[in-house]
Amino acid sequence: MTKQQIYDTIFDYFRKEQPLVDTELEFASVFQLLVAVVLSAQCTDKRVNMVTPSLFRAFPDAHSMAEADETEVYEYIKSVSYPNAKARHLIQLSRMLVEDYGGEVPSDMDALMRLPGVGRKTANVMLAVAFRQSAMPVDTHVFRVSHRLGLVPRTANTPYKVEQELLRHTRSEEAADAHHWLLLHGRYVCKSQRPLCSKCPFDSFCPKRLENSKL
Repeated sequence: MTKQQIYDTIFDYFRKEQPLVDTELEFASVFQLLVAVVLSAQCTDKRVNMVTPSLFRAFPDAHSMAEADETEVYEYIKSVSYPNAKARHLIQLSRMLVEDYGGEVPSDMDALMRLPGVGRKTANVMLAVAFRQSAMPVDTHVFRVSHRLGLVPRTANTPYKVEQELLRHTRSEEAADAHHWLLLHGRYVCKSQRPLCSKCPFDSFCPKRLENSKL
């Protein structure tokens, strides 16, 4: 199979089996999604969803969080990874949103990446999920699955290189969905330590079957 045929086969399957797909993070506004995505860095969505309900009751928007201090926010998020740094970033980004954007989350990459605690992956998630733009966030799941399924070459050894390679072979209007398809496949099937190959619909042409494969 050519690389494009692999893409077409994989995405055709997901179009039929998972036509409606979205983030597993829980939120009620664009600002709350941004907070949840910042909290999800090196942390599970399940854990984030456990802390955000009370956090959002206390600080539902950028204006209210901008008035808080780090110790207040820390108490709500102390069970996530790196709570001290994340509390600081949430306060700082909230204040920047209020001062520079009237409390609204901007919808372009450069503005998003100016916000404290927001890197390229987080910005891409916001573009894809909140604003339905053609963006391809690359987290550990997307990075792993893209390599394991042969969607990207070995030389795509950074998240940015994987992002660009995936976008080259993905319909622009489908990039956000493709991100979720690959992410969820990595989260529940093509797991890091114990992939469930017997449940994988792509096992028959997985590159692991190639001679001298390192998979």
